[in-house]
Amino acid sequence: MLEDRSVYVNGDFVAWENASVHMMSHGFSRGSTIFEVISFHENRHGVVVFRLKDHISRFFRSAELLDMALPPTHADLCEAVVATIRKNEVRKGFVKVFGFYPQVAFEILPPQRELDVAVFAIDPQSDLEGLDFPVQDGTTVGISKWRKLDPQTVPIEAKAAANYLNGMVARAEVRRRGFDDVVMLDTEGFLAEGGTEAYFFVKEGKLYSPALGTILASITRRSILELASYLGIETVEGRFRPDLVNSADEMFVSSTPFKVMPVRQIEDRMMGNVPGPITSRFKTAMENAIAGEIDLLKDWLYPV
Repeated sequence: MLEDRSVYVNGDFVAWENASVHMMSHGFSRGSTIFEVISFHENRHGVVVFRLKDHISRFFRSAELLDMALPPTHADLCEAVVATIRKNEVRKGFVKVFGFYPQVAFEILPPQRELDVAVFAIDPQSDLEGLDFPVQDGTTVGISKWRKLDPQTVPIEAKAAANYLNGMVARAEVRRRGFDDVVMLDTEGFLAEGGTEAYFFVKEGKLYSPALGTILASITRRSILELASYLGIETVEGRFRPDLVNSADEMFVSSTPFKVMPVRQIEDRMMGNVPGPITSRFKTAMENAIAGEIDLLKDWLYPV
């Protein structure tokens, strides 16, 4: 249970109930907190963290984009993640890493550049209720009226809490219309991404992915594209109009929690047999990679 978890904060472990900041802190009241969500898994080699070094590199990139200073080194944070998993004796689940300003602040600018750092490790099966993804049956998707944040307004590469209000209102809008998940268009009307997910489209055996520039540099997305190369599937990255959803043979969505999840319906279009053959190949390949059975991709797995 969550109340039994220990939380890493600035080099020490504290009890779950003590992992808090004041409501007037800059990180809370201005939404300036940066974060990473990272999965860890158990395979025949033990417990492994999925692409830990890449996630921590992106965490530092978020700090750089927002002119923040992180006291730990990259190696320090990797070890903090591993230590938190060990401390909590969990075998599979998610890690969430935070960089935040804990100080009370009324000004829009933070009181200092240096962040505090916290690391949480949870097992969703025992710690969270209702967290379930239809990875076999597929999800339903609506196209939101809300557009993706424009990269000329804020650095959308940064995983900052305030940026995720965008995905929250978009998903809430399509949920009211009866869909499970959302895809947003960018401000010029091209397909972008979901609230916290990347989308992929399969057409005539090719994999199509909205290009970087107006979407987050998703590590799971990058992993899918690397898997496509491993599987010999041609990929096309670009800016695609929404009518691609009407001509695509398959669609799937990816994120840290579920890696590959088919789409069975988008707006009023049913996608047919789900998962499709290409989606199934990606799902199987991802499972094999996480199991440590693909030598070429073993550097994705960081041992605990």
